[in-house]
Formats: sequence, C-alpha cells, structure tokens
Amino acid sequence: MAAFGACGFEEVSTFRASGNVLFEAPGNSKPKQAGMESALEAELGFEVPVFLRSAAQLAKIAALEPFSAKQVKASKGKLQVAFLPKKPTKAEAAEALALELESDPLSLEATELLWLPAAGTQTSELNLKALERAVGPWTLRTMGTVEQIAAKLC
Repeated sequence: MAAFGACGFEEVSTFRASGNVLFEAPGNSKPKQAGMESALEAELGFEVPVFLRSAAQLAKIAALEPFSAKQVKASKGKLQVAFLPKKPTKAEAAEALALELESDPLSLEATELLWLPAAGTQTSELNLKALERAVGPWTLRTMGTVEQIAAKLC
C-alpha cells in the first residue's frame, strides 16, 4: 500500500486480503498510528482505524492460551482475537466480561479480547454490539491468522 510507503515504512506487504499490513519502521523510529490513519484516509478516501502491534506483541498474543483444553475441545468455532484500540478500564473490562456466555467464553489480555465461539462467529448468541460498546471498536482475526503472521515476522 502506497500509504505505508508514504509514511516512510520499508518492506511493506500485506498478509491475505483482510487488512493485515506488515512493514518495518526505519531505524529506531516508532510508527505513529495517527499518521498511518491520515495516510490511509488520503489514499482511500475514507477513515480507516489502525490497530498497531509490533512483531514481539504479536508473538505474545499468538502464545496466549486463555481457555482450558476442555473448552477448546467443546467448541466448534475458531479462537478469535479482537484487537482493541486501547486497554479497557476496569469498568469496561468488567462490563465486557459480564457479557460472556457459557458457550462463548471471553478473556481480556491487555489490548486484546479473546473469544472462543461455540460455532461460527455469525451464528453466535454473544451480544457483539454490547461488547463493542463496552470496549470500543475492534478488528477481529482468528488465532490461526495471528499465529501465521507472528511466525512470518519472527
């Protein structure tokens, strides 16, 4: 994407066609989320939220195992990782976790909400709108995708 090159990033590539952009920041510079969002808006003509994670952060997320083996075995769904824009406050976290269903357990790990749906995400009875109101907007990826990106970067 030209927007990331315009921000001065190197080795820009995409991972699948789902909005996963991988890049290297030159030297010790730290990528600026607001700058990326502005560049994307200029290129695409509409606002695009950015959920920025480093390779090290992705590796830690990929290593998470928030649910028991029994829960994972009982689920027909794929473990989902919702990347949040910021760490929820204690009140926001409590509100979000109160929405958990026995069939659809939730876990909060810093700036990630992990969800193990009973089946597909589209057929879940979990109140996703209320969950988003509690923790803010997110972008959702399967843990498998997170693991693949982490493996590629590390």
